[in-house]
Amino acid sequence: MAEAVAKKPAKKVLTPEEKAELQTQAEKMTEGLVEKSQKALAEFSTFSQEQVDKIVAAMALAGSQNSLLLAHAAHDETGRGVVEDKDTKNRFASESVYNAIKFDKTVGVISEDKIQGKAELAAPLGVLAGIVPTTNPTSTTIFKSMLTAKTRNTIIFAFHPQAQKSSALAAQIVYDAAVKAGAPKNFIQWIEKPSLYGTSALIQNPNIASILATGGPSMVNAALKSGNPSMGVGAGNGAVYIDATVDTDRAVSDLLLSKRFDNGMICATENSAVIQAPIYDEILTKLQEQGAYLVPKKDYKKIADYVFKPNAEGYGIAGPVAGMSGRWIAEQAGVKIPDDKDVLLFELDQKNIGEALSSEKLSPLLSIYKVEKREEAIETVQSLLNYQGAGHNAAIQIGSQDDPFIKEYADAIGASRILVNQPDSIGGVGDIYTDAMRPSLTLGTGSWGKNSLSHNLSTYDLLNIKTVARRRNRPQWVRLPKEVYYEANAITYLQDLPTVNRAFIVADPGMVQFGFVSRVLGQLELRQEQVETNIYGSVKPDPTLSQAVEIARQMADFKPDTVILLGGGSALDAGKIGRFLYEYSTRHEGILEDNDAIKDLFLELQQKFMDIRKRIVKFYHARLTQMVAIPTTSGTGSEVTPFAVITDDETHVKYPLADYELTPEVAIVDPEFVMTVPQHTVAWSGLDALSHALESYVSVMASEFTRPWALQAIKLIFDNLTNSYNYDPKNSTKEGQNARTKMHYASTLAGMSFANAFLGLNHSLAHKTGGEFGLPHGMAIAIAMPHVIKFNAVTGNVKRTPYPRYETYTAQKDYADIARYLGLKGETDAELVDVLIAEIKKLAASVGVNQTLSGNGVSKHDFDAKLEKMIDLVYNDQCTPGNPRQPSLAEIRQLLKDQF
Repeated sequence: MAEAVAKKPAKKVLTPEEKAELQTQAEKMTEGLVEKSQKALAEFSTFSQEQVDKIVAAMALAGSQNSLLLAHAAHDETGRGVVEDKDTKNRFASESVYNAIKFDKTVGVISEDKIQGKAELAAPLGVLAGIVPTTNPTSTTIFKSMLTAKTRNTIIFAFHPQAQKSSALAAQIVYDAAVKAGAPKNFIQWIEKPSLYGTSALIQNPNIASILATGGPSMVNAALKSGNPSMGVGAGNGAVYIDATVDTDRAVSDLLLSKRFDNGMICATENSAVIQAPIYDEILTKLQEQGAYLVPKKDYKKIADYVFKPNAEGYGIAGPVAGMSGRWIAEQAGVKIPDDKDVLLFELDQKNIGEALSSEKLSPLLSIYKVEKREEAIETVQSLLNYQGAGHNAAIQIGSQDDPFIKEYADAIGASRILVNQPDSIGGVGDIYTDAMRPSLTLGTGSWGKNSLSHNLSTYDLLNIKTVARRRNRPQWVRLPKEVYYEANAITYLQDLPTVNRAFIVADPGMVQFGFVSRVLGQLELRQEQVETNIYGSVKPDPTLSQAVEIARQMADFKPDTVILLGGGSALDAGKIGRFLYEYSTRHEGILEDNDAIKDLFLELQQKFMDIRKRIVKFYHARLTQMVAIPTTSGTGSEVTPFAVITDDETHVKYPLADYELTPEVAIVDPEFVMTVPQHTVAWSGLDALSHALESYVSVMASEFTRPWALQAIKLIFDNLTNSYNYDPKNSTKEGQNARTKMHYASTLAGMSFANAFLGLNHSLAHKTGGEFGLPHGMAIAIAMPHVIKFNAVTGNVKRTPYPRYETYTAQKDYADIARYLGLKGETDAELVDVLIAEIKKLAASVGVNQTLSGNGVSKHDFDAKLEKMIDLVYNDQCTPGNPRQPSLAEIRQLLKDQF
């Protein structure tokens, strides 16, 4: 072969005109192949899975039956490798690959998940261009042909000129078997007269769906730059680290088996062995005892100069060398080696990685490096891959396959395959030594090797997967406290509440002043076992984050097992957040003293979400305390909800936090606690409860479970709010007491509804106007309410909030249904909505509420100054996603202006 190379005549230099003519001819030729392939593709795309599987089985059998014939053909044509090993590769390409893919679903529905509403259907990529190297000319052809058939693609091959005949023979054998089994004609084709022009025209043809580029760096790069999608491989300068704990006999046997297999032509073959010092001499000795030859250093340059040629990557293997025996290479380089030696060893210094002998070899040449420690081994292996072979493969030979260092090694090495205790050449292609990788003759190198694949190419890479995504309604839920106690004197349940030894009570000053806290303490004193108690009794209206931190710090000093929240919405919300922060602090020591950390946590917790189950920031599950909520106003509903509203100390913006960890374990709805509530509180809290019920009824998350609670709450509020407001505790009447009782229950029912259906734009607006202008929450709610109903109750061109179970926009009808339930009269849904708004205004007036911002002390100057700031805050409010109509920023601006 050396003489043939030396006598090869110089190539004729073509003129530009001659080159252009050759390119034109090549394009015409490949266009004809592509047209035939497209016709075959159209036919193949109609085949069933059964037809496809029959074809692939026939191809596999033909490949296996002709395996040795093709091995001889490849060796005879190329002069490279070992016939017996080529036979093994051919059988691997047919038998191993077939058994790996035979049950793959590649036609029609390949997977279905009825719960997710998802089905995946397989479709072929189209016409493939197959590049086949001289190193594996027949096995790669069999492999790519079978994968093509299994996925109903078609393929046009461009074979390496030095292996054209054997590659074409392999293609013809599996093609004939496929057609006999029913495959469409021309689904496999190839360029008959190989040339650079033909290959270039093929891979650049616009009708090529993808290129399977197996070959040298120049060919892979050409494919990547062709303008068509490409699945290629990269250089395989893999190295094996041999650890001091290894079974040296097995390691040496694996290494020599791999290097000798087909004369090292498989790209996953070890090019270097990095050996730990304690066993270095032993390994080197055993290698030589079993046929390896330690080349004298004086001969390194001779061999390096013959084997390698400088290129853009450093050094590349010279054309005649790949797959030749070690003896042949030594002879051509002018180096004499003993008759019984075949694998050539070179002791190199890792400081010189990048020299010729550290390059990819594709032959029975092996670089040897000595290292002292495992960390040094990692550095050396990675340096070799960084030079050449990035992403391809690396290996480790080690004593125990459960040694934790294997994971450390794998994590540190930039390679797609980390092979443990196996010969790399055969191990890297999968199946024979491991089930961890698909059997394949195209090995991706990932982004490390500028590759689109980081695994062994197989059927799933040659399919377009069509996803059928059915509309689905996610499973809904109803979550409430585990126990809700109601009726007069329900507070007596505190006597029987399980596991109460240390009770922490959160209340506002009024609860302390008017003896409500004493009533709670009195019930705890009646328990058989003494209960230690601690009280935080200074919750302010519209509680701030800093006050919640104060509560948490006091809890941390007391260490309660039970937290009792007593009061209106402010006390309940402050207590919820305080309890959460206390529980959080037990897992994050020192956070209660770190105001910046608290602020950061708060900013995370208040983040807006679309689905509470998928929120990014999770609330910690309480593990130290149980929470009991006793409302003393009839509006908040907080005793049964996952909500808590807290105000930012610095910006004065109100943020509604939402998480089911904020839902109390027990709610005690005792109407005795609301008999002395002041009139203005009755009015504001009652209208707040009305908004809870209205918003949850029309919410995109409303359901058959939540709407009955909302309707009953609305009816109770319309029937009882005015009487409750007019009730005078000093002149008690049964009618008045009953009205306050019914309002208390209405508040909880509304809370149960919005705890599970959530709220909407009415609350988003009120949170921001209330915070900016210092308005009581219920007042801010009442001001926004008619404007929001009017905004939502429209038809026609409406942008609705996306939510799967909210199928059509129904807000107008929903409001109309509420009006019907209340017995209001109207001819159409639109009329009923107008009547409902009018009745709400009457109700608000009956309890002394002015439904404008200006009528409640907000100046035009102050409103205009804060308007733009409020717009984004309203949009980002957690309640906005539940609103049926999705508001634009411009619409929010108008809604704010309408309230003035």
